[in-house]
Amino acid sequence: MKLTICGAAEQVTGSMHLLETQGYNILIDCGLDYEKDTYQEENQHFPFNPADIDVVILTHAHIDHSGNLPTLVRLGFHGQILCTPPTADLTELLLLDSVSIFLSKQQKKGRGRGSGPAPLYLQKHVMDTVERFVTISFNKQFKINDRISFHFVPVGHLLGAAAVILEVNENGVTKKIAFTGDIGRKNYPVLVDPEPLPQVDYLVSESTYGGKLHTTDSSLQEQLIKYIDETCLKYPGRLIIPAFSIGRTQALVFALNKIFSEGLLPRVQVFVDSPLAIFATDIYRKHHHLVNDEAKDFYQKRGDEFEFDELSYINDKRESLSISNYHEPCIIISSAGMLEGGRIQDHLYYNIQNYYCTILFVGFCAKGTLGDRLLRGDPIVRLRGRDLMVYASIRKTDQLSGHGDHEDLMNTVRTQNNQQLKNIFLVHGEQSRLLSFQQALQQEGYQVEIAKKDQVYDLN
Repeated sequence: MKLTICGAAEQVTGSMHLLETQGYNILIDCGLDYEKDTYQEENQHFPFNPADIDVVILTHAHIDHSGNLPTLVRLGFHGQILCTPPTADLTELLLLDSVSIFLSKQQKKGRGRGSGPAPLYLQKHVMDTVERFVTISFNKQFKINDRISFHFVPVGHLLGAAAVILEVNENGVTKKIAFTGDIGRKNYPVLVDPEPLPQVDYLVSESTYGGKLHTTDSSLQEQLIKYIDETCLKYPGRLIIPAFSIGRTQALVFALNKIFSEGLLPRVQVFVDSPLAIFATDIYRKHHHLVNDEAKDFYQKRGDEFEFDELSYINDKRESLSISNYHEPCIIISSAGMLEGGRIQDHLYYNIQNYYCTILFVGFCAKGTLGDRLLRGDPIVRLRGRDLMVYASIRKTDQLSGHGDHEDLMNTVRTQNNQQLKNIFLVHGEQSRLLSFQQALQQEGYQVEIAKKDQVYDLN
């Protein structure tokens, strides 16, 4: 059995791992690699023939894990894509949104200079991909063929997100290998806690927050109350929260619903300005049996955790623009989380010079993005071709990060006996995070490698 780490090696994006076993090829995830400006061109090249892949197993819907599936299909993959039911629904949404982004970039970059970069794929390729989805419930053994089976283990992080536990029989010997996907954190709004992994022989683990701990001096609820009070109650201001439409927005809405329904603050108007978030929230409702016990209990006692009187979901673009004329204190949740495109840019344009506005970041912003420039304190930003002074307050909380921190990652590995676990391959992390995680695991007696891109590992 051979393992090749084809993506997310010594970087975060582009998760893609190839497992070869006696003429049968399994691809775990097929994500977009965003590390280069030319990513649309770069992602068209696979280190294997897509037609040679027999099956894909998808851990979860995020684009850095699912976003290159239509390219794989377009270039010759004919097999099934195995995933949980929520992952299938959310992936379809995100892939269609990616097509819109590709077309928008082509139009924007092509103005006055011929055509921009060709889209990586189109809606037709997304629908061809969706037709290949086969959904499998959590903790249900699925037999791929006479020698290979696997099951999904819930890991939090996103609705439907899973670790993959593969059992492969070669020459009468069964080996187990686990792929963590992205590991969530305990007590996250809406989502279940990560479940322990069964004992395996090999582990491929994400490392996003290796060596880094989340803030513990205050809770998400306490931080939200603080910023709402400072921005919307003491002063007639606006709290703008850039948030990804899928996962982060649903967690935020539930957290705000609890604050207002429990009378912890006077009620404030909340706008969720993202069509994608509306569709995603319906998927969360569809798969409500998979949310955590807290959300289920809230639903039984108070009703839909994603609805309350002061909450407005904005679909129409004209409605979105009209929010600028709403003169009462309010909270605006809009995408995209890093401020690179989306309706959030409209809200920034009208509010970045508003002394009574606070922009609260609730997620990671990659270097060079508009969100990163605001977080590092740039006094001037460029929006719609204009240089604007930053008078709004810029704040950040890590309480809504969907990734487990260093201790969560360590606890995931600690379910494994270090004498039985033959090797750990670390992926999906920046170099400093990978090194910190590796060193901590080695101190506890584990055999650990930082995976190299396209290197082939023999799993003997």
